[in-house]
Order: sequence, then structure tokens, then C-alpha cells
Amino acid sequence: MRFTLLIILVFSFTGALAQAKKASASKDAESTDSFKIEKGQQVWMMTYFRQRYPTRIEIDAQGKTIEVPLPNPMQVESLHLALSTDGRHWTPLNNNQPIWEQQMRDPYVRRGPDGLWRLLATGGGKRNDREQVGPSCLYATSKDLIHWQVEGALPLMKDARNEANALARNIWAPEWFYDAINQEYMLFWSSSFEDAGWKKSRLYYCKTRDWKTFTPAKVLFAPSYSVIDGTLLEHKKTYYLYHKEEEFGVKTGERRAIRVATAKNLEGPYTIQKGHLNKGQIAPVITEGPTVMKDPIKTGWLLLYDFPMANGFGASYSPDLLNWKIEENVSFPPDARHSTVSLLTPEEAKDLLAAYSNKN
Repeated sequence: MRFTLLIILVFSFTGALAQAKKASASKDAESTDSFKIEKGQQVWMMTYFRQRYPTRIEIDAQGKTIEVPLPNPMQVESLHLALSTDGRHWTPLNNNQPIWEQQMRDPYVRRGPDGLWRLLATGGGKRNDREQVGPSCLYATSKDLIHWQVEGALPLMKDARNEANALARNIWAPEWFYDAINQEYMLFWSSSFEDAGWKKSRLYYCKTRDWKTFTPAKVLFAPSYSVIDGTLLEHKKTYYLYHKEEEFGVKTGERRAIRVATAKNLEGPYTIQKGHLNKGQIAPVITEGPTVMKDPIKTGWLLLYDFPMANGFGASYSPDLLNWKIEENVSFPPDARHSTVSLLTPEEAKDLLAAYSNKN
């Protein structure tokens, strides 16, 4: 059985490594002098943090967790920015160094209907009452993407308990979605009550209008598999919930990759759509941290995701948000992890270039 496990581990890792190298031509930060904005051209911003995992977790036939060492681990858990005009080639700002030293992972940054940029992120939200309210996530705001202010640490799972009356162990990859119909924000994230955040994880949500009071957390999406890294997009009155299926090991096979579910109502119920890869998935393994954007150069959409165990990044194209094909010619900031993409005004892009130009 150990020999079989070894074959599975080697196959899954080398397959992901090959896909990552093929999909992501990561290289040292290029000078922003080469980044040109033509008149009338749209500019997109990517937010991310940086990491190379120290180990890869696997599970053998007896359910035992095994940690496989990975080379050259590092992590820079702070906010990074990159710009692009085609969604496929990204120029990191500030020499791929943080533009804000606040500790965080999985930074989700979007502009609200009031023009304010709001950030939610894993970690970075330290509270003295964790034993009473459970884990928290970071909430911060900015008017210009340059000056940031921490607004607080949000204990979004404080009212949620399991059958043993225990609090959740984590809040991972929080995001927010503005519900224009009801004029309120829906926050959603993944949480688990197990001893590791990837075990039996579900997506939860709450609502707020003022970012001061929040409704009790409810389950948003609980498929048959463990799920993390949810992100939402609305198109033609359909909600698309992209997420990571977090299942792996000898019993399930390697299933750590992106899937999509759809609903006609923001709060669901969401129906899983069958993708063409790996029995229902839409991106190669091992991938996570999905974000979706309109394709800047042709009609359709781009799905961006990172290869966390192979230190790469990839993109796929779709004409309909359901059927995806891997893009071959792409480049992303080295070691980038868990991105979010937003459309900027030309003035905002120029201000960021002036504030964080790369000097090689």
C-alpha cells in the first residue's frame, strides 16, 4: 500500500508541476516602465499574497496524514498588487513586494457601490476574546488603494456552533458580494469545526448594511465534498459560485481543484455543474483561489487560479462561464497566491504606477 501511495503522490505532484510550468511563465519582477496604457484601454488590478508551501499534505489508506516536504518554502503574508491590460500577463508593482505590511492571507479587494475599496482577508484580525467568539477575519478600507485603514477583526462565526457546542476553528478566504436588489452586502467564507481547516469544510455567509452589525452565520453551500475558496459572480440573473473541492488521498484520489455551482437566488440553493476535467472539475489539479473576470481581449471570461503545491499560476478561458479551456500564453507575479481581480479607472492605474513603480 505504501508503494501505491508513493505512486499516487508522485503522479499528482508531477502532474500539477507540469501544468503549473506550462500555464505560468513566472519570472522576476519586470520594470513597470514596460507597462504601457494606451488611450481608452482598460486596466485590471490583481491583489494577492505570496507563498511557497513548506509541505504538501496527503492521506494514506488508513487515514493517516502525511506531510511531504517541498523545496524553498517562503511566505510574505501581506497585500501585493499587479496590473494587466489583457488578463493574461501581469506586471507586479513595487518589485513584487508588499504595498502594505499588514499581515493577511487571501486578500479580497473590491470597490463598493459607495466608491470605497473594501478588503477582507484571512488572518490579520487579532482579538483577545477568541475563546468566546471564535476566529476572526481582517476588514480594512481604502479610498485610493494606497492608504489603508484597518476597520476591525470580524468574528463572523461567533453565533455558529457544532453538535458538541464547539466554535469553528477557522475563517478562510472571506469575500463580500453586494446585493443590489436588497441593497446589502453578503459576506461569505469557509469554516470547519475539525482539527484542520480543510477537513469537512463548508461555505458560510452573513449579511450587513453598515459593516457594523452582521446577521448570524448560515450555511451557504454544503456539497458532499469538503469545500473552501468560494467566489461569486452574477451574470444574466444567474449566480456562479466557483470554489475548490478539497478532497484528496488514497480513498478519494487527487481532487483538489476548482468546480462551479449555480443558482437563481444569491442565497441558493446552488447546483453543482459538471466540468470536463477530473470527473466534474473545471481546472487542473492541484489548484485553488479562483477568481473570474471578463476577458479584456475577446468576448468571454477568464478564470484565474494558483497551483499552491507547484508555485505556479494559471488561467482558463470560457465563452459561457461553464466550459473552460486552459490558456497557454500567460505570466503572473512570482509566488503569487489567491488573487482577486478588479477593473480600475485610468487615473487609479496611473496613480498606482506612480506610487509603486519597479526600479530594477
